Amino acid sequence: MTTPVCTSASDAATSARRTRVHATYPSFSSYVRARQPVLLRTARSLTANPSDAEDLLQTALTKTYVAWERIEDHRALDGYVRRALLNTRTSQWRKRKVDEFTCDELPEPEPVPGEDDPAEQQALHDAMWRAIMKLPARQRAMVVLRYYEDLSEVQTAEVLGVSVGTVKSAVSRALGKLREDPELGLVR
Repeated sequence: MTTPVCTSASDAATSARRTRVHATYPSFSSYVRARQPVLLRTARSLTANPSDAEDLLQTALTKTYVAWERIEDHRALDGYVRRALLNTRTSQWRKRKVDEFTCDELPEPEPVPGEDDPAEQQALHDAMWRAIMKLPARQRAMVVLRYYEDLSEVQTAEVLGVSVGTVKSAVSRALGKLREDPELGLVR
């Protein structure tokens, strides 16, 4: 075992600092034991997860321990620790990782024109009725019963007193005319 022959001034300052820290440790330790439940409730109010609250309190208490000698009024320690909790939580929030990635395709679907706009919906509705009004009366009645009243082909045939085949052929011709209508072509 060797003993140092001479000590420098920095070694003396380091040992004096260690002595002061150990002298203040019992008061810090008793403060933490006494106030930990209250401070933990404060930390829990700042985070959603109890484990994160414990980590937050530990970080704030570490900062308080480092500054223990600089704190002049030990009656205001709760306020100092609360401020350390809040500042630490704010720093964590600002440093949070945001998972955003660039990609070639947008994940949201393309908006369909007129889907959400009431004016577009009304314009489509009006154009459809004008096109239906251009159909002959019999075809118009069959289209309205089939698609607006949502009747089956059999029910439509019964209401109009015609055969099911007549309904099928007349509705097919009417839909063809509606597809060719220039006013509906602009809306599509």
